[in-house]
Amino acid sequence: MADSLDSLEIEEPDDAYLLAAEREATLPPVRRALIVLVSDHRYESESDDTGSLVGELAVEAGFTVDGIVRVKSKKSDIRKAIETAVVGGVDLVLTIGATGVGARDRAPEATRAVIDQLVPGVAQAIRSSGQACGAIDASTSRGICGVSGSTVVVNLASSRLAVRDGMATVAPLVNHLVSDLQKYSVQ
Repeated sequence: MADSLDSLEIEEPDDAYLLAAEREATLPPVRRALIVLVSDHRYESESDDTGSLVGELAVEAGFTVDGIVRVKSKKSDIRKAIETAVVGGVDLVLTIGATGVGARDRAPEATRAVIDQLVPGVAQAIRSSGQACGAIDASTSRGICGVSGSTVVVNLASSRLAVRDGMATVAPLVNHLVSDLQKYSVQ
């Protein structure tokens, strides 16, 4: 058998192939996110600005943003948007807004109806960080975090400060959760 192997001509891979293989091995995994803007406001420019901000911050955190969806602050509309994202296979759903104590603030209830397990430490970190930076709506938010299937769902308050601080806080936490979900998913 050794004689038959000696007679084979083995080609060495070229440098371009090796460089491409190294690059592929070091590329971070593609992670997908959907942003759900929850509001009853008619001010589209405010929503557009918030959506753009969250989208940019999600990309900085390593996610490809599949889309930004606007829904009314109705539990059924919020739930439907989250469920659609989960079925679509996104890694992260960020809901923005409707986390306060008002009668129309239904994002936590809609999220709770969809998730399989709560991850309370993420929501606690968002509130703590919000308090530290002065984002009152983040520190008093009823927002939750959980997992539905293999999708992480996070509720953030809607002020620019709450969004900026919330994204800085959740990025490493959510990336850790997504890695765990991908590592332990049934293949």
